[in-house]
Amino acid sequence: MSTAGVTVGVLALQGDVREHLAALTASGAAARPVRRPEELEQVDGLVVPGGESTTISKLAETFDLLDPIRKRVGAGMPVYGSCAGMIMLATEVLDGRPDQQSFGGIEMTVRRNAFGRQVDSFEAPVEIAGIPGPSFHAVFIRAPWVERVADGVEVLGRVSDGPAAGRIVAVRQGNAVATAFHPELTGDRRLHQWFVDLVRRTAA
Repeated sequence: MSTAGVTVGVLALQGDVREHLAALTASGAAARPVRRPEELEQVDGLVVPGGESTTISKLAETFDLLDPIRKRVGAGMPVYGSCAGMIMLATEVLDGRPDQQSFGGIEMTVRRNAFGRQVDSFEAPVEIAGIPGPSFHAVFIRAPWVERVADGVEVLGRVSDGPAAGRIVAVRQGNAVATAFHPELTGDRRLHQWFVDLVRRTAA
């Protein structure tokens, strides 16, 4: 599927920016880092990477990106958040800092560090609705999970087995998509390709 002319930004304040840029480029997009409001204006879609959500929140305020991203997400710009990016797209965050801000975009309640500390990171198969092929080899690193979704939110994936079986780890509301895991770390480009195609359709 052609993705000519589509530019996708990666919020480059903190986190695994380089891996997302590489995955987007491999999926046919023109990928570029976004650190300033004027750079945000030049992209058709945005990826909010994993990292540390409280740090991303603070830096988004420092770099005057908090409100511009909120406005563009509210206006329908496609956005994808992985791990900390999922937290940044939630309308409610549990176990976050009292002053923590988010971009919103998905009416959901997310529990920060729900799967435990860094030493409790794990990998598990997760099927994503709408993306054909085998289950994703999902990598969870101090990951959140979704505790509640509003009626307009589509649940795309859950953990299938283990102590966290049944927990929601992938969601979509309109053009906003989030996963609790890190597809950019595995070499499986299906989710990035799916997002680039969503950006292309929206831009068209």
